[in-house]
Amino acid sequence: MVSQNDHLMANLSDQLTNLQKELDTLKKDMTANNDAFFNCAMALIIFLMQCGFAFLEAGAVRSKNCTNIIIKNVLDSLLGIIAYAAVGWALAFGSNPLPVLEPYFGFSQFGMVGTTEFSKFFFQFVFCATASTIISGAVAERAEFACFITYSLAITAFVYPVLTHWGWTKQGWMAASGFVVDDAHQVTYVDFAGSGMVHVCGGTISLIAAVLMGPRIGRFPERTVSVPVGGPRRKQKEPKSVEIKGHSVPFASLGGFILMFGFLAFNGGSTSEISSPGIGQTVAKAMVNTILCGAFAALSYLFVHFIRKGKWTVLLTINACLTGMVAACAGCNQMPAWTCVVTGSVAGMVYLLLAELVLALRVDDPLDAFAVHFGGGLWGLVSACLVTEQGILYAFIGDVKMNVALWQLLWQMVCAVAIILWCTLTMTPAFLLLKAFGKMRVPREVEIRGLDIYKHGEAAYPSTAYGHGWDEAAVKPNVKEELRKISEYADVPIEPMYGSQAFTLRQNPQHYEHPEHWERAREPNIYKRFYNTKANSVGPMEGH
Repeated sequence: MVSQNDHLMANLSDQLTNLQKELDTLKKDMTANNDAFFNCAMALIIFLMQCGFAFLEAGAVRSKNCTNIIIKNVLDSLLGIIAYAAVGWALAFGSNPLPVLEPYFGFSQFGMVGTTEFSKFFFQFVFCATASTIISGAVAERAEFACFITYSLAITAFVYPVLTHWGWTKQGWMAASGFVVDDAHQVTYVDFAGSGMVHVCGGTISLIAAVLMGPRIGRFPERTVSVPVGGPRRKQKEPKSVEIKGHSVPFASLGGFILMFGFLAFNGGSTSEISSPGIGQTVAKAMVNTILCGAFAALSYLFVHFIRKGKWTVLLTINACLTGMVAACAGCNQMPAWTCVVTGSVAGMVYLLLAELVLALRVDDPLDAFAVHFGGGLWGLVSACLVTEQGILYAFIGDVKMNVALWQLLWQMVCAVAIILWCTLTMTPAFLLLKAFGKMRVPREVEIRGLDIYKHGEAAYPSTAYGHGWDEAAVKPNVKEELRKISEYADVPIEPMYGSQAFTLRQNPQHYEHPEHWERAREPNIYKRFYNTKANSVGPMEGH
């Protein structure tokens, strides 16, 4: 009887052991599935930021370059996924067979061979695509398509992946090295969601590209010219810069809202998991701090701008908000909510100062990509050492050691300089090579007339879409040949329709949305040629 009971207890014990193993396996699988789903869900929202960049940039450029901007944002993702899968993932998160090189780059899983972490891959890819997309705004309206393809592939396949290996892997030198303060403290790189990895990288390359490519035609007039006003000629001093306004505030605003939405997942999703105890609160905290930083940055900039200019600007306020969200990336998981006042407000002023500095240096950055991403990213790296729970501020009001906090700030600056140098040393030769072969910037005539029709054969706003009656007028026998051409060939500039206004636009080019006419106004005999045309001619305007 005892033996039978022992046998029964042994069987029961085995069954309980097996049940425990099954429950542990089920728990492990459920945890992995939940984390994978969380990563994919956040990545999908971040991927929507590509749409936000497309609308923001399309609205901020002139209508003649709208198609060009949109196709670049589409191809950023399509080229990026191929380059990242083929090479970038291996350099970022692959292992390196040579231990001496392990801190600098991975060298396995090329072409995703042997990869099992697909949710992590997808999440990291959308971060990589974001870093690449930043540059297109800085070179808008004048970049050759070959230039775009080159920098897009270079960033997604090589430049950005190496950076992420440095700072976001356990073996990377930024994350594994740092300064040893004492036996109990070693400081390492702090960048929760990419203030440095994504935004300082993208902002640095944006500035390099904008400087080497040069400004858009008419952006920075260089000398005084003779301009006829009402017949007699007089000297008119040109301003230091001419603002080239975008064609659609609603488009740009929509893009800004989509980016704000995407930033919540960008920062909140950087936990890369949702199953650990308390991690949900970290996700929520990161999201709340992100929107708070954006709000304080936007409001601080808006009020200062109103004091200076007397206008409540929409587009620049959106840019300031994005700068605040960029600044939140580094420490949003550790910042107390009240410190967002500091991080956000300073970010708004950083955007203001850098945007003015870039303009003073005669660098044409149509989307203020450098001010938003580099400025916000660099301040974010500093802010993570000032106002987080392990920062310098808490050395005064908490139990944080001041020397540890200061060493942390120093290491952040070392890493920031490394990011800037890496991006500069890798991308500057690429841009110079493109420039040497004439593949960096479109020809003058293409830039003046617009890239949409010349480069893509697709006008964003075909003239026939407006229903001005040109088709009906063209069938009448007494209609001028020029009007018939406008009707037959839809993809022509809208300006020829203005007819008698053409001379007025020549007189006052600074009031016209295309400042490149200032350049053409300097050409010899431009007005003589205009006077010799028929008064009512509506042929294509010179210089357009």
